[in-house]
Amino acid sequence: MLATIRNWFILLMTLLLSACITEESFENTPEGNFEALWKIIDEHYCFLDYKNQEYGLDWNQIHTSFKQRITANMNSKELFDVLSEMLNELRDGHVNLVSKDRVSQYRRWYDSYPRNFSDSIQSVYLGKDYYTASGLKYCILEDNIAYIYCGSFEYSLGSGNLDQILQALAPCNGLILDVRNNGGGVLTTADKLAGRFTNERLLVGYISYKEGPEHQHFSKPQPIYLEPSTSNVRWQKKTVVLTNRRSYSATNDFVNKMRYLPNVTIVGDKTGGGSGLPFTSELPNGWSVRFSASPIYDVDMQHLEFGINPDVKVDITSEDYNRNVDTIIETARDIIQSSL
Repeated sequence: MLATIRNWFILLMTLLLSACITEESFENTPEGNFEALWKIIDEHYCFLDYKNQEYGLDWNQIHTSFKQRITANMNSKELFDVLSEMLNELRDGHVNLVSKDRVSQYRRWYDSYPRNFSDSIQSVYLGKDYYTASGLKYCILEDNIAYIYCGSFEYSLGSGNLDQILQALAPCNGLILDVRNNGGGVLTTADKLAGRFTNERLLVGYISYKEGPEHQHFSKPQPIYLEPSTSNVRWQKKTVVLTNRRSYSATNDFVNKMRYLPNVTIVGDKTGGGSGLPFTSELPNGWSVRFSASPIYDVDMQHLEFGINPDVKVDITSEDYNRNVDTIIETARDIIQSSL
C-alpha cells in the first residue's frame, strides 16, 4: 500500500512538474531553444546546488559561455552538439537530449573506470546448464554457493518465479547476487527483489520533490522504506552483492537498500550513481530533454547521485582476465566461505 501511495505521489509530481515547465513559451530558433533548455534545467533540475558544492558547477556561467556559441544561422546538428555539451556539464547519465535521430549521453560516469565485468568470463561460472526466470540467470557453483545474475530491472519479476529460484537455491551455503552492468529500470521491480532479503520494514533513505524554480525549493524529505516481501520465501543466508560503475539508476537505489541489511556485503567497484528520479520536457523544436528532478538520499541524508562505495573494493585483475577468472566473484566466494 505504501509503495502504491508513493507511486501515485511521484506521478502527481510528474504532472505538476510538466505543467510548470510548459508555462513559458520560447521561439523555435537556435537562441529560443537554447534559452528554453537552460531555463528548464535551471528551474527543475535537482542537483545544481549539490554539484556546485562538489565540483564548482556554475549554471549561470554555463549560460554565459554557451550562449556565445549560439548563432542565428546554425543548423540542427550544430545546435544539438552545443546543447549536448552544455548538458554534459551536469555530469549526469539521467540527462539526455533526444531528437528524431540522435540522443546525447554523458558517458564518463562509467567510461573513466575499469569495466570490471566480462560476459565471456561470466559464462564460465554459469556453465551450460544454468537456469533463467524473469530475466534472472542462476546456477549453483561447485562450492555450493548460489549465483544469480540480474542484468536489468526492466523485466517484471514474478512472485512465483522468485519463489522458484530461491527454493531451488535454498540448500546453498550463501548467495552471490550480481548486478554489474545493470543500468536500472523500474524502481518497484528493484524493490520487489530487495524485499526478498528482509523480514522487517527498514528505513533505507529519503526522497524530496522540486516544488519551485529556486534551486533550493524542495519538499520536506519523505522517508523511503524497504518492505519485506509478502511471500514467505525469503533469503536468510549470507549474501554478497556485486557492483561496478555500470550499476546505475534503479540499480544504484537497489544497492543502497541492500547495504543496510545485516547479512549483505557489497563487493566490487563503486556504483554508477544516478539517484535522481528522471522527468521529461520538450523544447520548441520538438526535441525532448530528460533530466533528474527528485533527489534520493541515504539514511544519513547524503546524496547518492555519484554512487555508492562497496564494502570491499575489488577490480578484476589483468592476470585473472587472461585466465578467465572473475576476481570479484572469487572474492565474494571467499567472503561467504569465511562466514560459514
